[in-house]
Amino acid sequence: MFFLSDMLNKKLKLPSAAEALPGRAEPIATAATHHVSGRPLKPPFPEGLETALFGMGCFWGAERLFWQTEGVHVTAVGYAGGHTPNPTYQETTTGLTGHAEVVLVVYDPRQVAFEDLLRLFWESHDPTQGMRQGNDVGTTYRSVVYTTTEAQRAAAEASRTAYGAALGHAGLSRITTEIAPAPAFYYAEAEHQQYLAKNPYGYCGLKGTGVACPVPRAAGAAAP
Repeated sequence: MFFLSDMLNKKLKLPSAAEALPGRAEPIATAATHHVSGRPLKPPFPEGLETALFGMGCFWGAERLFWQTEGVHVTAVGYAGGHTPNPTYQETTTGLTGHAEVVLVVYDPRQVAFEDLLRLFWESHDPTQGMRQGNDVGTTYRSVVYTTTEAQRAAAEASRTAYGAALGHAGLSRITTEIAPAPAFYYAEAEHQQYLAKNPYGYCGLKGTGVACPVPRAAGAAAP
């Protein structure tokens, strides 16, 4: 019983750099192209596109949500926000890398506004659960938005405030989502990329709160 309790505590607490697994210098092997669109998973991406990272529990269902969105050029799953360089899936599941499971979303802001991606993010999971998402428990399943521009950061923080108020009116808890500049992104193994396109009946734990998100729209943002 003590062993199980100790393992659970490790999964619910972010490790320090000293506690984290050492990882490796070289990237782990992954796919070269998107299983659905055939587009390259890695940069350079076409000029004018922007990127952001979203973590909302198990990355399989989250990735499908974004690749089905008009204006999204390509998606990939991976790990971000921790200490271990080039981690494996097995390493992240121990809770000793500090990474969250995230989706890299490469999108065309002329076709889809970042605010609309934020609305999809907020409404498709429960951002009040801390180090878990439903039955998926651990730091890898925490809610995060990692931004690559100042405009993205401002929009994400404004949306968190707006959705927090909506959740409060509905009697739900406060949002625990982390919003920060994008750290290093490590691509997950090939078998995890576009997993639900390869395994249509595979696990998807996405579940929203049922509360609509009134995301403030920036001036000049693309229409929905």
